[in-house]
Amino acid sequence: MALTTGIVGLPNVGKSTLFNAITQAGAESANYPFCTIDPNVGIVEVPDHRLQRLTELVQPKKTVPTAFEFTDIAGIVKGASKGEGLGNKFLSHIRQVDAISHVVRCFEDENITHVAGKVDPIDDIQTINLELVLADMETVDKRISRVEKLAKQKDKEALSEYEALKKVKEAFENEKPARSVELTEEELKIVQGLHLLTMKPVLYVANVSEEDILEGDNEYVQKVRAFAAEENAEVIVICAKIESELAELDGEEKASFLEELGIEEPGLDQLIRAAYNLLGLATYFTAGVQEVRAWTFRQGMKAPQAAGIIHTDFERGFIRAEVVSYDDLVEAGNMGTAREKGKVRLEGKEYIVKDGDVIHFRFNV
Repeated sequence: MALTTGIVGLPNVGKSTLFNAITQAGAESANYPFCTIDPNVGIVEVPDHRLQRLTELVQPKKTVPTAFEFTDIAGIVKGASKGEGLGNKFLSHIRQVDAISHVVRCFEDENITHVAGKVDPIDDIQTINLELVLADMETVDKRISRVEKLAKQKDKEALSEYEALKKVKEAFENEKPARSVELTEEELKIVQGLHLLTMKPVLYVANVSEEDILEGDNEYVQKVRAFAAEENAEVIVICAKIESELAELDGEEKASFLEELGIEEPGLDQLIRAAYNLLGLATYFTAGVQEVRAWTFRQGMKAPQAAGIIHTDFERGFIRAEVVSYDDLVEAGNMGTAREKGKVRLEGKEYIVKDGDVIHFRFNV
C-alpha cells in the first residue's frame, strides 16, 4: 500500500536532518536554502511491539514488519505559489503525497540562518499555509470559471459543484485551508476530485533543541500546539539533532543513549506512528512457522480487500478468514489454546478488519 507523507517546511528548519534520521538515506543537509531540490523518498519500518511478541510466540523462520513512506520536499519560501525559489516544483511534489508532516523550527541557534531573520513558528506555519492556499485558489478559480455558466443555467450537477467551490473559495479568501471547510458528503467528493494541497491531512513536527527536548515544551512549542488545536491537528515534539545521532546507533547503544538522556521513546517512532495513523492506516498480522508479518491496511476495509493486499488471488478467491485478536492470542499463548478457548472466529466477506487482528485467509482460485 504505497501511501506517503511529505516532509515540508521553510528552509533550515531541520527537515533534511530529520529525513536523514528517519531513513538514514543521506539526503544532503546544508546551512542554506534549496539544498534539497529533488524529493528524496525513504521507506521506514513502522515500530510495533506486537510484532516482536508474536515472533516470540510463534518462533517463525523470519519476521517482516510493515513499512511506511516519507518524502523529503525541498524548503518552500514566500512566493512559492508564484514560482519564487523553486516553488512550482515544490508544490507539484506536495501534490503527489497523501499527507503532510510540517516541520516547524522551535529552537534558537545563531549558527543556523533563518530565512526570515527571526524564529517565529506561527509566522513560519502561516507562510507555508498561505502559499498552499494561494496555489489552491488558482485551481478553484479555474474550475469556478468553467462551471459558473452552467450553474446559472440551473444545471443541477454544475450548481452543486459551484456551491461547494464557493465555500472553499471563501475559506481561501480568509487564508483558511480547504480541510477546515464543513462540506456535505456530496460536496466533499467534488472537492476531493480537485486534489487540493490544503485538503491533505497535516501533522505538525516541532523541532526543538537538545536542552528543550528534556525540559518540556518551550514557548515556541506551546504556540504551535495552540495553533494546531484550532485545526484539530496533532503535534509531535522532536529534536532532529538527537534523532540523527540515535539513527547511527544499534539496538543496545540506542537504548543506553535514550536511558542516559532520560527519553522513553525516540521521537521518530512517535512521528512514524502519528503519520501512519494520520492516513487512517492500521495493521493486521499473519503468523505461521514460515513467517510472522505485519500488513498495512486502511481502516474500514473488509476482509477480502485486506486479503488482496497480500495477493490479488486472495481477494478474488476469498472464502473466509480465521481471525483472532492480538490480545486474545497473547493471553492464550498459542493458536491451539486460543481455538480451545473459542477466541478464533470464522469471518466472511462482510467482516471489517480491525487493527491488531491476526488472520489466516482461506481462498480458492
